[in-house]
Amino acid sequence: MIKKLIVFVSVLCLIVSVMMPSLALSQTPHKERHPSIRGAINALEKAKVDLEHAAHDFGGHRAEALKAVDYAIKQLRQALEYDKK
Repeated sequence: MIKKLIVFVSVLCLIVSVMMPSLALSQTPHKERHPSIRGAINALEKAKVDLEHAAHDFGGHRAEALKAVDYAIKQLRQALEYDKK
């Protein structure tokens, strides 16, 4: 009985040791390919929130700025998608 337990534990240790490198690789965080673009998107999204909560519309310029921010975010996301091709 003890011999079977030792064999079982040995086989289990062998299986785990073989699987450990693949488990470690699967948990490695994905490295961002374009951190500057992702950072720009984040900054634009924050700017958009700030503009949306501004005290007034600055003579219509806030609305135009929001359109420009939306367009810029769209373009940056398309750039990231294009790079995946």
